Amino acid sequence: MKVSTRVEYGLIALTDIAIYCENGLSVSAPDIAARQNISHKYLEHILLLLRQAGFIKARKGLKGGYILSRALEEIKLSDVLDALDNSILAEMDDEGIEDGLGPVINDCFWGKINFQLKKYTESLTLDKFVEECKGNAPDGWDMYVI
Repeated sequence: MKVSTRVEYGLIALTDIAIYCENGLSVSAPDIAARQNISHKYLEHILLLLRQAGFIKARKGLKGGYILSRALEEIKLSDVLDALDNSILAEMDDEGIEDGLGPVINDCFWGKINFQLKKYTESLTLDKFVEECKGNAPDGWDMYVI
C-alpha cells in the first residue's frame, strides 16, 4: 500500500513527539527534522495539520516546541490518518465502475481490506503504537531524553 509522504511523515512526527516529550518537555521542529531526516519546511506544514486536528500544541519561547495536547491513549491512529489524508479510510466508491467484475471485486477485495484497515486503526491508540515501535526499534537506537 502506498500512502502520501504527508501521512508517512505525519505519523513519524507524532510518534517522535510522543517519545521525546516525556515529562512535559517540548520537542522542537528542527530537532524532529534532524532526527527523522525530514525537510524542516515540509515538517512545519505537517505539524500545522496535526495542531489543527488537536493532537499537538505549540509552545513559544526559549524552550518552545511541540507537545501532545492529549494523553497518548486518547489518540486513535484512525483519527490521525483522517486528519492527514481523509481518503485513506474512506468508503470504497464504485463510481466509474458500473459493469463487469469491477463492483464485485471492490466489494470482495478492496472493501474488505479497507474495512480491516479501518477496524485496526480505530483500535490502535498512540500509546500502543509507540510501545510497538520501541519494541521493534533496532538495537542501539537512541530513545533517551536529555
